[in-house]
Amino acid sequence: MKKFLALFTATGMYSGYLRPFSGTWGTIPAWLIGYYLIQGDTTLMIAVTIIAFILSVWSAGEAEKYFGHDGKSIVMDEWAGMFVTFLFLPFSLLSYGIAFFAFRLFDVVKIAPAAQFENLPGGWGVTMDDIAAGVYANIFTQADRKSTRLNSSHTDISRMPSSA
Repeated sequence: MKKFLALFTATGMYSGYLRPFSGTWGTIPAWLIGYYLIQGDTTLMIAVTIIAFILSVWSAGEAEKYFGHDGKSIVMDEWAGMFVTFLFLPFSLLSYGIAFFAFRLFDVVKIAPAAQFENLPGGWGVTMDDIAAGVYANIFTQADRKSTRLNSSHTDISRMPSSA
């Protein structure tokens, strides 16, 4: 039973078995949960993020016995990272869409110290690089949102009423 629960959780309800790009496939269920079920509820998002983090460290550590360190089928770490990315974002399809692509980019690129986190033992190493990617993606999405809002707040001079 422990093996079943660990593998079911670590593979993101088996989404980690999809190929190619198991990390991207594994992130999609987390995005769907965030967008359609949590729907911007900050308290619920914080709770889900903490639970996903704990489950990721545990299940990834257990699943490594079968898949090796950070095996491609282990995607619960993507869930935890995606939920970190969603924290404190405004609830909109645009924000969540940008967040998804930003998270996938930062998860693949692994800007320091994300790459170094992979060297942590067991499930910690599997999970922490995705938490770092989630933090980077969150900052990027927040900054992009604020930049876009500032740029769109300027009045288009050509549409101003004439004073004739």
